[in-house]
Amino acid sequence: MSLSRRYNFFRMAQPQIISEVNSDQRARFWLRSLQSNGYRLTSPRRAVVDVLAATEQSLTAADLFKIARSRHKRLGLVSVYRTLEKLEALGLVQRVHRPDGCHAYISAMDGHQHLLLCESCGRVEVFRGDDLKEFSRRLEGESGFEIHAHWLQFFGLCSQCR
Repeated sequence: MSLSRRYNFFRMAQPQIISEVNSDQRARFWLRSLQSNGYRLTSPRRAVVDVLAATEQSLTAADLFKIARSRHKRLGLVSVYRTLEKLEALGLVQRVHRPDGCHAYISAMDGHQHLLLCESCGRVEVFRGDDLKEFSRRLEGESGFEIHAHWLQFFGLCSQCR
């Protein structure tokens, strides 16, 4: 019997959509974090940070390059990848998986959250409200795994794309 059949239910607390901080505040914080960790604040890096901090969508490196290049004509794709790498290493952005098999980036959140991702426009909503402790404990017992973390993403269509 598959695990999904054995565990066809688990209890979830009431989901709570998390509201974000102002995108300008987020961008300033990211730039300060980069600078305090020894990274230069170049114009291309600022363009990437400004775009990613302001979006509510998951963006691939290619998406980010296309949008940020309109703000900084000399931006190169390598600068986008390097900036994403630094932001991810600092815990400021997180990589998400998209239904098309590509990964994209969103602002990282404090604490443990889960994601709703629109399959059409890439919009991301973050929510809290899981109670997977008992499920994880039973899964460990059945599988022999020691579970350290989990990631839950739901894919569907947002209200604007339906």
